[in-house]
Amino acid sequence: MDFLKANGSELLFKTGEHFYISAMALVLGVLIAVPLGIALTRFKRYSGFIISFVSILQTVPSLALLALMIPLFGIGKLPAIVALFIYSLLPILRNTFIGISNVNSTIVDSAKGMGMTDNQIILQVKLPLAAPVIMSGIRLAGVYVIAWATLASYIGAGGLGDYIFNGLNVYDQEMIIWGTLPVTLLALLVDFLLGKLERFVSPQTTSAKGGN
Repeated sequence: MDFLKANGSELLFKTGEHFYISAMALVLGVLIAVPLGIALTRFKRYSGFIISFVSILQTVPSLALLALMIPLFGIGKLPAIVALFIYSLLPILRNTFIGISNVNSTIVDSAKGMGMTDNQIILQVKLPLAAPVIMSGIRLAGVYVIAWATLASYIGAGGLGDYIFNGLNVYDQEMIIWGTLPVTLLALLVDFLLGKLERFVSPQTTSAKGGN
């Protein structure tokens, strides 16, 4: 508790920094990966190559990727956000592609029979039905990004990683604990909230309503 009394305001600021970096990376991931995943369902011959390429990016060690961002963007929050954005792409892109691709073909044929255009089918039929799968990918990416954002401290981006790595440098367990605990709680909170959103966007079928 002495640590909180002495560093409470700074800890709150670092938590805000951590959330900002993570949120910006995740939002960018959603804005890029969801439309790209939808587009790949219409150009499936390119899907294997692009998803494999994004998968390869995911295998690059976190510290190495952060270091590679420095010559391009310098140090600070921007390179951290770009690096975390890259890491967020795979689960969102893959789940979007799978979710859209696996929509029941009978439903799609019915929509075509009603005279709906391809864009209308995607926006009004496929996207709502695939929303739970897409949200599952976003939820996974959100937890990953919050965890990986601790490493952003190495390139001067701030966040809760400052406490963790400073604590490691001076062998201060209390500093490490108070850096780790908010990260864990933040990840759990984001997972919980995105889980609620996932259930909210899940389409209610007739059988599901009858079961309730």
